Amino acid sequence: MERQAFRVNGFLVLLVLLVVGAVAGGLAAATMNPAAGAGAIVLGIVLLIVATGFTVINPNESKVVQFFGRYVGSVNDAGFLWVLPLSTKKRITLRVRNFETAKLKVNDADGNPVEIAAVVVYKVIDSGKAAFAVDDYEEYIAIQSEAAVRHLATTHPYDSHEEGRTSLRDGAEVASELTVELSDRTALAGVEVIEARITHLAYAPEIAQSMLVRQQASQVVAARTRIVEGAVGMVGLAIERLAEQGVVELDEDRKATMVSNLLVVLCGDRAVQPVVNTGTIYG
Repeated sequence: MERQAFRVNGFLVLLVLLVVGAVAGGLAAATMNPAAGAGAIVLGIVLLIVATGFTVINPNESKVVQFFGRYVGSVNDAGFLWVLPLSTKKRITLRVRNFETAKLKVNDADGNPVEIAAVVVYKVIDSGKAAFAVDDYEEYIAIQSEAAVRHLATTHPYDSHEEGRTSLRDGAEVASELTVELSDRTALAGVEVIEARITHLAYAPEIAQSMLVRQQASQVVAARTRIVEGAVGMVGLAIERLAEQGVVELDEDRKATMVSNLLVVLCGDRAVQPVVNTGTIYG
């Protein structure tokens, strides 16, 4: 788990080092004693060791501090700081980052091959885990993102033909599910997934044309169904209004003929040429 490392304002420590160095140098020069000279050398070595603790931290950046292999903490404060000397300092960025997966070819829940890709927006929230829980947290995010996208594609169909069944084309629901799954997968690495969203979704080229024909057929059937439903309602309303207002009385045969003619006019996909009967309705 991340914890804060000991740190001090770097300018303050630098000022102390300069003052101590100046005083020690002045004393050594004034005494001209070999022992004082040796002491000045030792003091210089100590000052050099102390100087190894200086580090610069940029905004939205963290330095993971290790002292001879031991994790002593992280420093998130931006500026010029001094930490434990003789320590290694690994830079971890805390900025929000984007990662886009490659176009993956997988089979959806119905067994149809599809191409799918996603973009993942994330940031590091625990520099200790990011540095030590996994070998390389960026590579870990990339691999887990592709695994999550593959799993998502295999559990949902490309297009749902059943009411209440989520498909890959349901953007908001799929994005929410992908974000939750990725958050669970990447929590180990100290990473927070802000958003994950599908950026590319298409049938594989070998079945794209067939699926396009299927989609067009489905749209045609849906449109025809809507037209027929409307036409039946209009015909029923017409016959009912004629009967209520007593405009004309029709027997069952004439009603059937009228219904047939109206349905041809209303449901046809081409313009109908009307034929005017100048005789009687029974002529």
